[in-house]
Amino acid sequence: MMRGAVSVVAAAALAVAPPVAADPLQTRLHDLLAGFHGDHGFPGATAAIALSDGTVVTAAVGLADREAGAPMTPDTPMLAASIGKTFVAMTVLMLEDEGLLSATDTVARHLGDRDWFGRLPNHATITVRDLLRHGSGLPDHVHLETFQTEMGARMAGGGAAIGPEEALAFVQDAEPLFPAGSGWAYTDTGYLLLGLVIEDVSGRSFYDLVDTRFLDPLGLDDTAPSDRPDLPGLAVGYVAEDNPFGLPPRTADVSGRLLWDPAMEWTGGGFLSTSRDLAAWGHALFAGAAIEAPYLDRLLDGIPVSPDAPGILYGAGVAIYADTPRGPVYGHGGWIPGYVSSLRHYADHGVTVAFQINSDVGIADDSTDLVPALEAALAALAIGNAGQ
Repeated sequence: MMRGAVSVVAAAALAVAPPVAADPLQTRLHDLLAGFHGDHGFPGATAAIALSDGTVVTAAVGLADREAGAPMTPDTPMLAASIGKTFVAMTVLMLEDEGLLSATDTVARHLGDRDWFGRLPNHATITVRDLLRHGSGLPDHVHLETFQTEMGARMAGGGAAIGPEEALAFVQDAEPLFPAGSGWAYTDTGYLLLGLVIEDVSGRSFYDLVDTRFLDPLGLDDTAPSDRPDLPGLAVGYVAEDNPFGLPPRTADVSGRLLWDPAMEWTGGGFLSTSRDLAAWGHALFAGAAIEAPYLDRLLDGIPVSPDAPGILYGAGVAIYADTPRGPVYGHGGWIPGYVSSLRHYADHGVTVAFQINSDVGIADDSTDLVPALEAALAALAIGNAGQ
């Protein structure tokens, strides 16, 4: 079998099982999600729980398109945003196993011949591991006013996506946030650099690698690149009227085509998916079954995100909550205009939970506790079921 592919046995054990209509867990999951829908008024949502045996139970509530009255279903995909960083990190670890790179390599070893590389903050000292763990000291271009202005202009005019090297230009000649390897600051910019490294050392496109090494072997048929505005079946996303990108509250036209090009996300996230696929992916990932070679020690080798929170770490594309009342928790969140996603794995209980919402209203500006409250409620349901 090709190295990096999941064994037939593992793939079978992790297959996405369709929920049984009379399953009491599915009923409780739907009722829980419906309660949050009633309390918070978001357009629609999906949720999934992957049990220890690989069975995935799903539920959906509300509408995928308010104006058309189209219902949300468990098969409705949404933009998964930064949860896609888990695929980026695993691709890097896979290439490391194949001897094409090392986490200790300086990024300059692979990209130093690019004419723009020497203008990046910390360009001479950043390592691949620094990028994986957000320890590079690079600013995050997504939150720079100059980038938001340009992105807003392109969204308003229907312009092309901002490509990775074009996005990197927004941080050129900037001061580093800290010396590489000495701190932590979340940055999509660093993950765009990882994408360029991946394609440089492999000679293949990032999306092709993910498709052949992860999506196909694991049967994640509802996960695909979000590389164009026209994404079939995508739920319509909704944003606040005062969003920083100047988008209208409905982010798609009447046919469901996005009013902006999500290809700009690329290795910062760059996938559409369903809650069912996200839960199945998290179950495989944190069970150590995403590739054949051992990798969990590298995946979970994290650095503190803050001196004030030593138990919260960031590993290779993974947020790590090392000591919670429910034991270690691994996962990632995702936000992109109009969509919010969450993936959480509860290691001591062998369950994985995911949800997606097609609105970021009140979430993007932290004016609601919807995301942490729903994460906590789903965890309680999943862990309680696992203990029965």
